[in-house]
Amino acid sequence: MTRQSETLARFALFRSVEPELIHRLDRQCIWRRAKADEWVVDYEEQSLDLFFVAFGRLRVTIRPVSGGEIILRDIRDGEFFGELAALDGRPRSAGVVAMTDSVIARMTPAVFREAVHRHPDVCDQLLALLASQVRMLAGRVTEFSTFDVRHRIYSELLRLARAEPGGEEMKIAPPPTHAEVAARVSTHREAVTRELKKLEHEGLIARRRGAIALLNPSELEARIERALLAGG
Repeated sequence: MTRQSETLARFALFRSVEPELIHRLDRQCIWRRAKADEWVVDYEEQSLDLFFVAFGRLRVTIRPVSGGEIILRDIRDGEFFGELAALDGRPRSAGVVAMTDSVIARMTPAVFREAVHRHPDVCDQLLALLASQVRMLAGRVTEFSTFDVRHRIYSELLRLARAEPGGEEMKIAPPPTHAEVAARVSTHREAVTRELKKLEHEGLIARRRGAIALLNPSELEARIERALLAGG
């Protein structure tokens, strides 16, 4: 990766910003490389800066005092995180760890606010992102309050999967470990292993090299819908 990659022009958030301002924003950021397994932000940390991921994959997670881990989401190229602390000045609501070697830009809240106030399109995109996060969290609350473990696993598989061209099949790549899925749906690894084996036996998923294939995602969606109508 070269320094030519270290520009905010790669990010959809700044699609409407003129090149001159992009160059200025680039210079106002601190660009750094994070190694795999390195913590970029700690839970309840007091820092307020915003982070933009130029390359790599990071994970948003919470480690309760009771032990274990709760995985909230993964962050990939072209995405950013830390906007809540940058906007409200409160401690971090989660920790963020690099899953792969990554290139990250760090921006101060003052610089970010100036860009948001100066460009209506940046502001609109930020508002849309915050709205989507509220909807996502509301959906997760519904899942945890309504679904059993089995249907929470179905929902997480669909959330992780990406459509394959030319058919209904979807793919999760790279495949998460059973422990990772368990941390996403608040259960134990053995329950995930049991449910995935059952889905494989039913012909709904298949293990491929470097991926898990969802062979009939519409059936998983139908099962989730039935569970929702039945109240779990």
